[in-house]
Amino acid sequence: MARKMLNDGELSKADEGVAHYDFDLFVIGAGSGGVRASRFSANFGAKVGICELPFHPISTEVVGGVGGTCVIRGCVPKKILVYGASFGGEIEDSRNYGWEVNEKVDFNWKKLLQKKTDEIVRLNGIYKRMLSNSGVKLYEGEGKIVGPNEVEVTQLDGTKLCYTAKHILIATGSRAQRPPISGQELAITSDEALSLEELPKRAVILGGGYIAVEFASIWRGMGSTVDLLFRKELPLRGFDDEMRAVVARNLEGRGINLHPRTTIKELIKTEDGIKVITDHGEELMADVVLFATGRIPNSKRLNLKAVGVEVDETGAVKVDEYSRTNVPSIWAVGDVTNRMNLTPVALMEGTCFAKTVFGGEPCKPDYTSIPCAVFSIPPLSLVGLSEEQAIEQAKGDILVFTSSFNPLRNTVSGRQEKTVMKLVVDGETDKVLGASMCGPDAAEIMQGIAVALKCGATKAQFDSTVGIHPSSAEEFVTMRSVTRRVSAGSKPKTNL
Repeated sequence: MARKMLNDGELSKADEGVAHYDFDLFVIGAGSGGVRASRFSANFGAKVGICELPFHPISTEVVGGVGGTCVIRGCVPKKILVYGASFGGEIEDSRNYGWEVNEKVDFNWKKLLQKKTDEIVRLNGIYKRMLSNSGVKLYEGEGKIVGPNEVEVTQLDGTKLCYTAKHILIATGSRAQRPPISGQELAITSDEALSLEELPKRAVILGGGYIAVEFASIWRGMGSTVDLLFRKELPLRGFDDEMRAVVARNLEGRGINLHPRTTIKELIKTEDGIKVITDHGEELMADVVLFATGRIPNSKRLNLKAVGVEVDETGAVKVDEYSRTNVPSIWAVGDVTNRMNLTPVALMEGTCFAKTVFGGEPCKPDYTSIPCAVFSIPPLSLVGLSEEQAIEQAKGDILVFTSSFNPLRNTVSGRQEKTVMKLVVDGETDKVLGASMCGPDAAEIMQGIAVALKCGATKAQFDSTVGIHPSSAEEFVTMRSVTRRVSAGSKPKTNL
């Protein structure tokens, strides 16, 4: 029976016998998006091949690994280190709960590092088995596109293999970039930061995004002295301004030294470590300098220009709303397209691709109400619009509800660190447009809130929901009083 495929924007039956291909689909890149697209396409009956660079915890242009950035050198190992760093504060807090803890508590970085490595190796194996169990043929080597329907795979020994495919999917992800700073070779990126042989006693981090903030929390939680340098007044540009201020306050409260409106001018190697000279002339000493200044798409070595695939100025592959490039047989998903660079989004895009091309169900990724989290200590999580975005898009008034409180756990431990929650509501329709939280378990709580926003929940429906007591989560259904009403086009007025 002929499969249904998307051809030239319309669904039609595949022209069997017209052209013979080695594969219905060949995927370059076995990260989250590539693996999902491969497996789901195979489940729809497609013959699928996929290639990926050999495994290594620290990526380069010639090493990578099945599982991709998230599994090997991103979300998963980062979260393991966040868990490890969180115990420091929890041990400190436990004293007022009756636990007699010695003043000196030792931390073994090498043990945690080995456990982290064991886990990513295990997951790498699981991803390989998932591909095999789905009937996907895996090739280890570097893939590049040599024609609209042809892929060349260079194996470890240099042997080149060529395969034809009715459809080619680019899912090569992104990589950390280094700013053009004098002495940049002395710094590391997040890849190396997850595999350091020694825990740094002094760390300087350049960047104000989630990776910078998370590593600041990790290293500080493990006892390091941390200086965080960023260009704006607050870290986490693009997030809700009020919540950015909460995160900054918490970072400082945990002992991280913040340097707003600051960047690095030069790095100099000395006998005492790395001398960091800022653009203000300030000098800092560090054992490790981390550049967390963004990521760029992995598209340079794919031979895209030669086959006519369009990319933007950053190297991101240009696609339409179905993830199709300007070359009809070539598609792209995930970070290499630089749309919304989150693992679950790559999974969504991979799923939609498989449904569109092989499932007979044209499917566009939906980027509304996508939740995300910054795993600082404590974490920040949000879904929907920030207050600033809501005001910019609003046609009428915006209602803002906030709650700031010291969690019950802190009242006994003595930790002075407030949890802050926020709802942004359309004043005319009562629809909840955005929700955010900074505090323990924020990500776990926000996942449920995201379901409500996806369903179009109103503030009245939040109010009619019975809370779980005692919990922090119940605050989302007990915020009755409006903190402020903001007119459309006005500037946000926060309680900073």
